[in-house]
Amino acid sequence: MPFIKLKDNVFDCSVCDYRCDATSRLVYNFEDDIEFSNLIQNIVIGLINRTSSKVEAKKFEKDNSYPDILIQSKNSSDIIAFIEIKVQTRTFMKIREILPEANLFPSETLALNLSDLERYFNLKEKLQKPIYLVWCLINRPCITGLNFESFKFYFQEINVLRHIRDEDELNSRRFRRQIGQGDIDENGQHRGVLVNYHYSINEMNQGLPQFH
Repeated sequence: MPFIKLKDNVFDCSVCDYRCDATSRLVYNFEDDIEFSNLIQNIVIGLINRTSSKVEAKKFEKDNSYPDILIQSKNSSDIIAFIEIKVQTRTFMKIREILPEANLFPSETLALNLSDLERYFNLKEKLQKPIYLVWCLINRPCITGLNFESFKFYFQEINVLRHIRDEDELNSRRFRRQIGQGDIDENGQHRGVLVNYHYSINEMNQGLPQFH
């Protein structure tokens, strides 16, 4: 048996033969990251448009500070919701060592740029429309399977994520890493994420938001 399951989405990493990629990149290819993220966005848009007859999903290109995808009613063009896509290909393997009070295991952990998270909190107050964060999880074989090209989606509405964040008064899930060479792009601009906030897959719903 390749994985030892302790509980839902929690596996014993010490006996795993398929170790996750936990290595921070020394050099980031930001253009490749954007291209890959756009690919996942297009997949999500296609899936929503094929499964719902009442809404239309499309990229939101008017304002970079807004989430990636706009969900509109087909009948009236009213805004129904927004979706932000987060692609995660690496695993925080030392989370129990570095953030012991979080009580999260590597296999269940999802990461998010804290400044992005706070921006979505503010946007929700401004827009008064549902904002869903969707994680596309890749390269975590105990969760996504042994086909390393496979992936799974997990989502949650921003109010639920905000409640979890507000309850974490000791910042037990917040982690600031040191700045590295790979955080600076070729133009000398800082692009890497330094402060992350962490959630559990078990606090999410599997799949994509449904619009009926």
